[in-house]
Amino acid sequence: MAPVATESSAHADGRVGRRIENYTAFWQKDMSKEAEQDTENRLANYTDVINGYYDGATGLYEYGWGTSFHFSRYYKGEGFYQALARHEHYLAFKMNLKPGMRVLDVGCGIGGPAREIAQFADVQIVGLNNNDFQVGRARKLTKKAGLENQVTYTVGDFMKLAEKFGENSFDAVYAIEATVHAPSWEGVYGEIMKVLKPGGVFGVYEWCMTDKWDPSIPEHKEVAHGIEIGNGIPEMRPLAKAREAIVNVGFQIEHEEDLADRPDPIPWYYPLEGDIRKAQTLWDVFTVWRMSSSGKFVTHHGLWFIEKLGIVPKGTWEVGETLKIAADALVKSGREKLFTPMYLVVARKPAQN
Repeated sequence: MAPVATESSAHADGRVGRRIENYTAFWQKDMSKEAEQDTENRLANYTDVINGYYDGATGLYEYGWGTSFHFSRYYKGEGFYQALARHEHYLAFKMNLKPGMRVLDVGCGIGGPAREIAQFADVQIVGLNNNDFQVGRARKLTKKAGLENQVTYTVGDFMKLAEKFGENSFDAVYAIEATVHAPSWEGVYGEIMKVLKPGGVFGVYEWCMTDKWDPSIPEHKEVAHGIEIGNGIPEMRPLAKAREAIVNVGFQIEHEEDLADRPDPIPWYYPLEGDIRKAQTLWDVFTVWRMSSSGKFVTHHGLWFIEKLGIVPKGTWEVGETLKIAADALVKSGREKLFTPMYLVVARKPAQN
């Protein structure tokens, strides 16, 4: 039976203590014992999986990564935050976003990409997120940036977009490393298709296992589970399934590329390696240090301490421990080209005749 969140443990900021505590219960402690029924359970309870994870992990993300919760490519000498912004700009550019467009950000996190793209492309953005705590953070940060009239947020389920917004509501929709959390790609892509206006454009950076990944190989299956538990993902799926789902719901693909497959001298996962010698700028030394052995030691004990003091909800430390599993799995799968966080697809909804 799946763990069940209870509102009786809800905090004023929207986080729910019980679902944070229950998060890791969706996986077997011994990953070798993971069975199909465990995956099915996570898929059936995807909202609890996602919310339990982000209720516990959001503060850690902000501490370690800033306000844009995604990966990016890097040029030599390019700062960490500069690279994240460029990654967002590139998506907006490939989608050909124009001033005045009404755009939906599916799975908007705390609004870092929405604020950046809104300013870059001069568009109106609605950010959708099913996590109350993250939406609260997004609104606060957006107001601080003076963008509350250009970027707004709403709590909602990305599997029910048409119910939330109505059909043919947006000129463009994008998703940055978010729709991997959906119980099915066809389900979420189909909802995106519905809310797009005829001729509207959809752009996505998708998390996928590559064609080199073989789930029949125990090590490959284990690394996929490591990515799942450390990132709040019910099930990791292969890239071919993402492309198939986009086509099956009726999109016309205009551009696709696995950006992680480019021969970049600096890999997308380098900040997770914790090697400060690889930091591209002086400012980035601290970002990279957080994933070093000493950085993890400080986070491990510091988080345990502030949880004991009641500063963060109970269960946050345990969710934080899963981030270590994720980091190891992401670096390993990145080095072996088994996984990509940046399968880029730009597709269009057919125009009505």
